[in-house]
Amino acid sequence: MRKLFLTSFIIMAFGLALSACVASDTSETASAPKTKLTDSEMENKIKVKLDSDAQLKAANLSVSADADKNEASISGTVETQALRTRAVSLAKEAHSGLILTDKIVVKPRELTREEYTEELAREEREKAKGTGEKIGASLDDAWIHKKIVAKLIGNSATPERMINVDVVNNVVTLRGTVENAEQKIAAERVARDTEGVKRIINQLKVSSTGK
Repeated sequence: MRKLFLTSFIIMAFGLALSACVASDTSETASAPKTKLTDSEMENKIKVKLDSDAQLKAANLSVSADADKNEASISGTVETQALRTRAVSLAKEAHSGLILTDKIVVKPRELTREEYTEELAREEREKAKGTGEKIGASLDDAWIHKKIVAKLIGNSATPERMINVDVVNNVVTLRGTVENAEQKIAAERVARDTEGVKRIINQLKVSSTGK
């Protein structure tokens, strides 16, 4: 009887020790820190999120990340502000608390002459009227004006705000005052390289301080 009691006690003690050991292992596993992402893994997570949108996938935005700091940046070009906002939102969903730097540039796609409509031409004429510029009655004139102004804005060598562009019957007249002769030449080159332009009248004046 005593032997049986002793045996039962040993078995019970062994069972309790085993349970404690299992509980200890489970506790350690639960409290073990999660494996940190590498920079490339974080970049891939963000890229997968961006690629879930067909337009953003086509934009092929660049992603760089610092996993230790939970920071990332995305750069590239998209056609609309809405796409830029969408890209930022998706990137932030990729990882909790992600600190994101947005370096995306919004650059509307240039429409071809075939895509240009009367409605767009009317809008362009209204904008030109507000800046004292003249656009002829044809679709060509409005389309040429839009393209030249966009090129002047995107060209660091041409101060677009100082240049007025008139387009009548595919003839471009440049008016205003620029800082130096180089800017005057650059503005004329922009107009000359624009499809559909038949002739250029360069009336730009060079500031006396730029001579």
